[in-house]
Amino acid sequence: MRAIAELPHKDCKISIFIMNQKFIIKFEQGALEQSYKISELDITDGVNGLFQLIDEPFINSVIERFKVMRTDFKATYDRHEY
Repeated sequence: MRAIAELPHKDCKISIFIMNQKFIIKFEQGALEQSYKISELDITDGVNGLFQLIDEPFINSVIERFKVMRTDFKATYDRHEY
């Protein structure tokens, strides 16, 4: 997997990788991460096409999902009293 770009954002780290003819968009926030794989063939303008795909409504959805992930993890952690 090779890193090809990073997008600056105040709420999370956004990295773009390429591997096996797929783009991988990876969002990181603290210890949590989300990744999305897209075939190179599905994006008409390469990395620039990905930049258009990663718009604010999508990023906001990812940020909300991080909140749910954090809540879910905290709940399981608390149930097991670590």
